[in-house]
Amino acid sequence: MAELKLPRVNRVLLAGRVTRDFEVRYTASRVPVATFTVAFNRPVKGEDGTWSEVASFVNVLASGRLAEQCGERLKKGSALYLEGRLQSRKYETKGGQSRSVLEIKADAVQFLDRRDDDAGAGPEPSQPVRPVEGDLPF
Repeated sequence: MAELKLPRVNRVLLAGRVTRDFEVRYTASRVPVATFTVAFNRPVKGEDGTWSEVASFVNVLASGRLAEQCGERLKKGSALYLEGRLQSRKYETKGGQSRSVLEIKADAVQFLDRRDDDAGAGPEPSQPVRPVEGDLPF
């Protein structure tokens, strides 16, 4: 039997809100890294035929200049649209237990809230912010 050749597609497009304030951290090689959680709703049809919204949460990782811009613009409740890819990683807890996590590695983020210093202007979403070549350490 011939081996099935699958296309290499790993793309996530998501709109939601940041669930908590966060700080940008720096790796040992001084690369900025931001990790945050995004909440988004999805419609679910109940057994009685009525629709309701169910919240889901996903962890997001941004690095380089994109991480710095996220740190400057995002806070709890900020609306965003992001493009990225799913990735899994493993780590060990302080207690020595092995854990794995599935997260979105952000490639571009569009900030949907207006800036506080634009208070007189109407809501004006930003242009998508994309990392500069060489920003991504992983």
